[in-house]
Amino acid sequence: MLDARRLVGTHDVLLVTLDTLRYDVAAELYAAGRTPHLAAVLPAGGWERRHSPGSFTYAAHAAFFAGFLPTPAAPGPHPRLFALRFPGSETTTDHTAVFDAPDLVAGLRGAGYHTICVGGVGFFNNLTPLGRAFPGLFDESHWAPDLGVTDPRSTENQVNLALARVAAVDTGRRVFLFVNVSAVHQPNRFYLPGAAADSVASHAAALEYADPHLGRLFAGLRRRGPWLAVVCSDHGTAYGEDGYAGHRLAHPTVWDVPYAEFVLTPGAE
Repeated sequence: MLDARRLVGTHDVLLVTLDTLRYDVAAELYAAGRTPHLAAVLPAGGWERRHSPGSFTYAAHAAFFAGFLPTPAAPGPHPRLFALRFPGSETTTDHTAVFDAPDLVAGLRGAGYHTICVGGVGFFNNLTPLGRAFPGLFDESHWAPDLGVTDPRSTENQVNLALARVAAVDTGRRVFLFVNVSAVHQPNRFYLPGAAADSVASHAAALEYADPHLGRLFAGLRRRGPWLAVVCSDHGTAYGEDGYAGHRLAHPTVWDVPYAEFVLTPGAE
C-alpha cells in the first residue's frame, strides 16, 4: 500500500472508476497487450484482483467516498489508503490518510484540495436529486450527455474536459480529480463492429476504446506535477454466467474488480 498519509498535501489525487469493468476482462486484455496505455502505469504484474464493497454503482461509490475502496481478494484485515476518523477502526494504519470529515471529498477539501467531479453514468448526471447526491460533494461537477453511456466518444470527451478543468486550477493549489468512466457500462455494443447486443466481447472492446484516452489523461496530468492515483472498477457485470445477467447481484463477475494504486511522476511518460 502507498503511504497516503505522506503523499496527501504534496501530491494531487486522482480517482478513476472504470464503471462496471470486470476483473477477468481487464486482466485478459492486460495480458494480451490490448490496453498498453493502462499497462504503462499499472504496477508490475498488472491489475490486482479485489472485491468491491458494492454490487452496483451507487453502493460502491458511497463506500469509496467513505474511504472503503475495493478490498484485496485474500483474508485480511487489510489497511486502507484513505479513512474517515471513527473509533475502533481496525484498518487504519500509519500509512492511511485519515480525515475528520463526513466523506473523502470533504476531507481532501479540508486539506486544501480543489475537488472536481467529471461524471459518467446516471448517478453522476446532475439531472435528479439522486443524480446530484455524489456530484454535490465536489467544488465543481460536470456532466452532459456526451459524457454518458450512450455516446460512443464518451471517454474522449471526459478526458478533454478533465484536463481543461485541472488546467484552470492554479498550480499552487492541490487538486482532487474524480472521473467516472462510462464507456464500459452498458450499452457497449457499438464498440464492437456488427454487434447486435452487449457481450463480454463488446465489454472488452469498450475498454480498448477507453485505453488511449486514459493514456492522454495520465500524460496530461503528469505535466502538472506528481499524483497519487487510484484506478479501479466499482463493480463488474454478468453476461449470462450461471444464468445471471447484469449487476446488483452476488456473483464473482460482479464482485471481482480490477484495482491499481500508483504515483504518476512528472516526466515519466
